[in-house]
Amino acid sequence: MTEEPIRRPISRNEWLMVVAFTVSASVLASLWSWHNGAMLNYGDAVAHLHIARRVFDSHRPGLSQLGSVWLPLPHLLMLPFVAVYAWWVNGIAGLIPSALAYLAGCAGVYRLARHWLRPSAAVVALAFFALNPNLLYLQTTAMTEPLFLCEMVWLAVWLVEWRGALNKNPPRAARLLCCIAMILVAAVFTRYDGWILAVLAWTSVGIVQLRHSTLRSRSFWIASAAVVAAPLLWFAYNAIVFGDWLDFARGPYSAAAIEMRTATPGSGPPHPGWHNPWVSFLFFIKCAELDAAPEAWGNFLLSLSVLGTAWAWFTTHRRAFLWTLLLWLPVPFYAYSIAFGSVPIFLPVWWPHSWYNTRYGLEMLPAFALGLAFVAQFVIAVARDFKRNSTRFAAAALYAIVAVNAWQVLRAHPLTYAEGAKNIQSRRAFEREIPPVLRSLLETRRGGIVLMETSVYPNLVAFTGIPLRQTINESDKEYYTAALAAPATHAAIVLAFDGDQIDQAVKAHPEGLELVQRFEAPGQNSGAVYVSDTPPGSKAAKR
Repeated sequence: MTEEPIRRPISRNEWLMVVAFTVSASVLASLWSWHNGAMLNYGDAVAHLHIARRVFDSHRPGLSQLGSVWLPLPHLLMLPFVAVYAWWVNGIAGLIPSALAYLAGCAGVYRLARHWLRPSAAVVALAFFALNPNLLYLQTTAMTEPLFLCEMVWLAVWLVEWRGALNKNPPRAARLLCCIAMILVAAVFTRYDGWILAVLAWTSVGIVQLRHSTLRSRSFWIASAAVVAAPLLWFAYNAIVFGDWLDFARGPYSAAAIEMRTATPGSGPPHPGWHNPWVSFLFFIKCAELDAAPEAWGNFLLSLSVLGTAWAWFTTHRRAFLWTLLLWLPVPFYAYSIAFGSVPIFLPVWWPHSWYNTRYGLEMLPAFALGLAFVAQFVIAVARDFKRNSTRFAAAALYAIVAVNAWQVLRAHPLTYAEGAKNIQSRRAFEREIPPVLRSLLETRRGGIVLMETSVYPNLVAFTGIPLRQTINESDKEYYTAALAAPATHAAIVLAFDGDQIDQAVKAHPEGLELVQRFEAPGQNSGAVYVSDTPPGSKAAKR
């Protein structure tokens, strides 16, 4: 973290190449995902869209609808797009911000690599990152990984450039410091990984400022106030809205609470790596390898990335490369989180031979891409020394290897897509069978309120073709509590699933309700639709 990196200007033609290449990849992946109906495979993606929509479409609209566990920025970015009902239903509202984050992340990877590498080697980093099938799939969904990867990459870019400008261009350094603070605030409000990233990055910035006697600068303390305020604001939001400043960590929907509810007493550890950091480390590394390369190539990929990073450390140590080591932060973060943070990862190649949170390994993609690019630079340099005219062939061979790697990952079915396909199997039967029944009942009960929970199957509302405010659900607080006490007088239609709060309310207060149809799905609690004998035009039905 000492001297300014050797910055070779990126030409206009290079940027045109980057834009054309990444936009083409994004559009093709989006068309494929649309054609295969894969944008809504992940239950979490559907839930993200649902949370964004209910901010303005509910009985209690407002920021309190953002919930307590998932951080708010991804949902806020989707707000303009979920306002279009069709985009909420088909998932395009999630695709747009994710695809834009993917494009920005790709541009950041190329810009970061070009600080030290020639275009031929920087293209390796870009292609490896941009052509990853797992990332290409996730950028067609409402998942948060593309956004967080973008934030990680641009944080590294701006840290490198800030350090280079600190001595030679103080005004630019001050502007870059504001950009760094902005991206850290965004990361804090995107994923909890961003909290650790913010602590490490900003502490390092403070140390550098102290060493250069610039710690008293006004821009640094203004930026520091913004970075510190971000998590404090989330604490305050949880305290005000949910009555507990740590509700996101210990509330009923937190990872710890979910693990306690789903664990089987006396059956051993809840998941592999539980309270075992070494096993957790191995699971995350394996997940990262499988996300980035075919299984047979995983260890080789990891070794090359580590060697490339080590070589870069020694050859560019005085050119701000140390800041890019923050891209390796996911390794210790997830080793700890799996062991002690109730964050399991299941892989098909290891017990319990399943798919769960496989997307987390994608956070290593920028580190892998940059390390491989340095290896590519070395290979091209060796080829040039051997025979000057052979550099083009060496570069072409490297590009071909990157393309073959992406093809092999695609052939083996990307982990994230496989997990999403497994995920939707548990919802598909209900999403196909229940909405037509609700639509049929609503034809004779125009504007009728539907009492239902929306956290498990949120797409039932969208597929029925009604707004969220035409339902009374668990996010409606006092309306929901009142409806549970007398379902028939508060709703025209009631949808319950065995064991949920509405099912318990129906059993406790069955008066005025008539069973219409029951629904069954393998491995899922049965559902039931009831109608109320309250006239559709009554005050209760229009509430």
